[in-house]
Amino acid sequence: MPELPEVESLAQFLDEHIAGRSVDRVHPVAVHALKTYDPPLTALEGQAFDGVTRHGKFLDLRIGGVHLVMHLARAGWVRWSEHLPDAPPRPGKGPLSLRVRLTEPAGAGFDVTEAGTQKRLAIHVVRDPLEVPGIARLGPDPLAGAFTLAAFTGMLEGERRQIKGVLRDQSVIAGIGNAYSDEILHAARMSPFRPAAKLTDEEVAVLYTAIGTTLGEAVERSRGLALRSLKTEKKSGLRVHGRTGEPCPVCGDTVREVSYSDSSMQYCPTCQTGGKILADRRMSRLLK
Repeated sequence: MPELPEVESLAQFLDEHIAGRSVDRVHPVAVHALKTYDPPLTALEGQAFDGVTRHGKFLDLRIGGVHLVMHLARAGWVRWSEHLPDAPPRPGKGPLSLRVRLTEPAGAGFDVTEAGTQKRLAIHVVRDPLEVPGIARLGPDPLAGAFTLAAFTGMLEGERRQIKGVLRDQSVIAGIGNAYSDEILHAARMSPFRPAAKLTDEEVAVLYTAIGTTLGEAVERSRGLALRSLKTEKKSGLRVHGRTGEPCPVCGDTVREVSYSDSSMQYCPTCQTGGKILADRRMSRLLK
């Protein structure tokens, strides 16, 4: 799933390539992905892009007084092309969900795709990004100036959930998903099942630093890369997430996994849980 660093890089790339350019045609291919009907997609045609920004994991393409907002969900992506096919795309079972063709240079534009069978990609055309329910519910951005240690400390006060779940809650902090929450907790040397409200002031400070450092470094690694390289860069930069059975790059212990029905998380026992192995079931507890 694209998370804050990848979406930030997508926004930067698209902003450099489409700002000031006008839309020729918009082709909705997967109608189920379109979550709004007023304004219609055709309202984008003939309008010029003002720029691209990000709200958490949402892409926001500003164009002619409206916003083309996309949430790429688990398997969505944006593919840039200098030479899109001349023939309009046909609805089918392929990954293509939306095609946006620019007026110039002729043939340039981008496709929005979604792989797999679980179709969760969401595309909105709105006059205000806050009309998108997911954006309206977002917590503060962890790379914004307002995300201070004091603000983060206040978010955790009285929080009864495990810290892994808190980091992934978009209404608490915008943009962190499964992969980077694993990376942040590994950097902070903290168990994913640690109750958030029981963290000491020192632990909160360490976790706060790990959030900024982990996300900031990921953004910098992705800066300037072509869109086709972003997924590879993300995977190569991860230390524990997706690396079950591999040695931890910090201590050499074996990276372990806790599996759920539709996802999994990875951690290092030596770095994060005092050498204890977490039970691999949904209601995980430390093995005795």
